[in-house]
Amino acid sequence: TFKGHSNMVRTVTSEPRGQYLASGCDDGTMKIWEVETGRCLKTWDMGGVVRSVAWCPNTALSLVAVAVDTKLYLINTGLGDKLVNARTEELLGEEPDNTGYVAPVRVGQAVKWGGAEEDSPPGTLVIINHFKSVKQVTWHARGDYFSTVMPEGANRSVLIHQLSKWRSQVPFSKAKGQVQCVLFHPIRPMLFVATQRHVRVYDLVKQELTKKLMSGAKWISSMAIHPGGDNILTGTYDKKVQWYDLDLSSMPYQVLRYHTNAVRDVQYHKRYPLFASCGDDNNITVSHGMVYNDLLQNPLIVPVKKLSGHTKYDDFGVMTLLWHPTQPWLFSAGADGYIKLWT
Repeated sequence: TFKGHSNMVRTVTSEPRGQYLASGCDDGTMKIWEVETGRCLKTWDMGGVVRSVAWCPNTALSLVAVAVDTKLYLINTGLGDKLVNARTEELLGEEPDNTGYVAPVRVGQAVKWGGAEEDSPPGTLVIINHFKSVKQVTWHARGDYFSTVMPEGANRSVLIHQLSKWRSQVPFSKAKGQVQCVLFHPIRPMLFVATQRHVRVYDLVKQELTKKLMSGAKWISSMAIHPGGDNILTGTYDKKVQWYDLDLSSMPYQVLRYHTNAVRDVQYHKRYPLFASCGDDNNITVSHGMVYNDLLQNPLIVPVKKLSGHTKYDDFGVMTLLWHPTQPWLFSAGADGYIKLWT
């Protein structure tokens, strides 16, 4: 158990190789832990509720994106390889040359890039100011593009940013419902956008909608994409976990009802045929989800284990989950302020 936060932990992310774990909490701090020992190595005072943290998947950079209120901080952790840390400072320390580029009006009003300010948290290299509060930040697998979600931003609620050029774009012109979360496809240039009732799949090259998944749920809370890219998991606030096979249909292939309360998060493991879901009933359900290479064979889904170790706090249970990038280990963060590692 990783102890140290004094309020509910909303978000956790691990370094691409799995040595460190970063967590964001309602007590206004971000902490970085060493996974092996459970030690807290560093604490940042972020000055507000940390809604989302995401470690940059590019191993040549040492960078964590932290969403606090309307700001997104890109912070160099200063941990691990000194050469990587120095190179990160070098690459992001100064603004890139965007002389010929003028931001379109809707982008310019929605988002502003800037360097670190005097009172910003230590290690901050870039601050991106948004016009509404940011709920989620997620990286593209290559680590140059990332996306932020502002549920109250109407038609500008999803933004895609490019790190190397300090540029942003607003991909959608119309609001299609309140956006809950977005994810990039692990292999192909596609973007998955979950609103309260649907998941839409967009092709980023052709710039068109390729699929719309009908959940039949009242409110989708979270979504995960299988590393193969053809299966999706969604968690909903009406106690269900839905598995979609994108090749089969736009309706759920299987609906799993293992939770007795709202489901907060779902996650796939990158290497093992495992997935997990957690929710406000304080339970974590780990299931075996085998996706076959043979296209004629449907995925096999078997519930394996129920983990309970968190305690309830203000009717909130387990807030978020995270699989270790290489080991069959599961991190869970709860409203009780603890992060637990299950093996």
